Amino acid sequence: MAKHKGRGWYSRLLAAALGVTAVAAATSVWTAQADPTGGRQPQARVSAPDNQDRTVAKVAADIAHASDRGDRGVNITIDDGPDPVWTPEVLQLLKDSDVKATFCMVGTQAKAYPDLVKAVVADGHRLCNHTVSHDTAMDKKSEAYQSQQILDAERMITEASGGVRPQYYRAPGGAFTPYSRQLAASRGMRPLGWNVDSKDFERPGTDTMVATVKREISDGPTVLFHDAGGDRSQTVAALREVLPWLREQGYSFGFPVR
Repeated sequence: MAKHKGRGWYSRLLAAALGVTAVAAATSVWTAQADPTGGRQPQARVSAPDNQDRTVAKVAADIAHASDRGDRGVNITIDDGPDPVWTPEVLQLLKDSDVKATFCMVGTQAKAYPDLVKAVVADGHRLCNHTVSHDTAMDKKSEAYQSQQILDAERMITEASGGVRPQYYRAPGGAFTPYSRQLAASRGMRPLGWNVDSKDFERPGTDTMVATVKREISDGPTVLFHDAGGDRSQTVAALREVLPWLREQGYSFGFPVR
C-alpha cells in the first residue's frame, strides 16, 4: 500500500493535536506482554468516556481487506474527515445511492466537528480510527507514540459520536506496525487496508478516478476515497459514477470484515 503524499494540511492538524496530546501517557496507559510467537501483545487500558462501554472484545489483528458481503461485496471507505464542506456532500450522495460506507476519521477532525460524526453514525455508516494527526511516518516512531495516536483518536472519535466506538483502525498511508495492529485489535478495532486506491487525493480528474476503480476492482473489494484534505469535488463526481456502475456489475455494498 502506497503512502499518500502532499499532505501539508496535516502538519497543521499535528500542531493542533500536540496541544491536546503532547505526552503519550497523559491520556492513555499501555502495557505489553510477550506472546508465544515472540511478538508483542499490547493490552490497552484507557480512560473511557462515561458513556462508553468499558468491556471491549478483541478482534483479529491481521489487516482486513474482505467484505462481509462475500465475493461480490464492495467496501466503500472514506478517509481523513470529517470535513464541514465535503462530508455532508458525500453523506447525501451515499444516502441517495442507498450505500453504506466506512468513514476513517482523524481524531482532531472528529473533535472539531462532532455533529458530522453523529450524522455519519445516524446514517448507518461505520467509524474507523485514522489516528490523531495522520502521521504517515508513525511506523518509524516509538510504541509510546503509536499508542498515543491510536488511543487518543479512539477517545476523540468515541466522544464526538456520542459513545459509538470505531470498529476499525486504518494506519495513515498504510503505516501499520505489528505493535499498532495488535494494540488496535485489543481495543476491538480491526486493522483495515484497501485494495483499490482511487487516487482522488491527487485530484487526477474524475474520469481517471472512475477508470482506476473500474480497472482495479477485480483486485479486491475495499475502495479508498477521501472527504477531506482539500477540494473533494472530483471525489463526489467520481462516486456519483462509480456507485451505480458497481451495482450494475452485480456488486453489493457492505462493510469490511471484522
